[in-house]
Amino acid sequence: MSSNPPPVSNNAAAVAGAGSAVTAAAPTFSPLYQQIKALIIQSLQSGEWKPGELIPSEVELANRFKVSQGTVRKAIDEMSAENLVVRRQGKGTFVATHHEARAHFRFLRLMPDIGEAHAGESRIIEVKRLRASADVARLLDIKSADSVIFIKRVMSFDGVPTILEEIWLPGIIFKGLTAERLIDYKGPMYGLFETEFGTHMIHAAEKIRAVPAGAEECALLQVADATPLLSVERVSFTYGNKPVEVRRGLYVTDRHHYQNELN
Repeated sequence: MSSNPPPVSNNAAAVAGAGSAVTAAAPTFSPLYQQIKALIIQSLQSGEWKPGELIPSEVELANRFKVSQGTVRKAIDEMSAENLVVRRQGKGTFVATHHEARAHFRFLRLMPDIGEAHAGESRIIEVKRLRASADVARLLDIKSADSVIFIKRVMSFDGVPTILEEIWLPGIIFKGLTAERLIDYKGPMYGLFETEFGTHMIHAAEKIRAVPAGAEECALLQVADATPLLSVERVSFTYGNKPVEVRRGLYVTDRHHYQNELN
């Protein structure tokens, strides 16, 4: 367990002088609950509380940071809304994990036209280490020609090839990731990244457009030439808004649709 950060006070001057832990996490003019949220996220990022683990109660956190329980509750409320933590009635608040069933479709918004969403079958086509192209390096905020892990796979649902994905991951973070490990692992890919590489995906930004299927897509997705496909480019981020994945997918949508909820 890491040492507790300096106390946080409701007095703005005290907050400003409470030490670099607070000022580094959030500007001193931000609301107090935002500063508490930033400190809790610091603890998640440092691994003090790992994915799936119970975090201290609101009362314990209030005592730790020398603030009211209401201030802590407001910080936790916002973190829950952002899927950073999960509240369980009568059990407490837990660090969100990609191993939970509720998280499996958080980053995959392709839903079946009929029936419930369910896990697909993954077929790994290739995994290799290569040098980052200029555009991938820019998206991952690394240098051109830095090492990246490249993954190509096809996702099928009910035996029907539906998604062709190309994925780029920073080589320095994902050392040791091999095709054999991906094939052997039976859970969600983000669960593997979380458990074995200490990388928890927090949020993502996507660009979506329609494209025609080319020769390779036709062969791998078993569709006719020039079939309309949904192209989705995603950049996923971990704590600190750090990009850790570029994923480009081509989706067949004759049996599925892309569904999102806007708040």
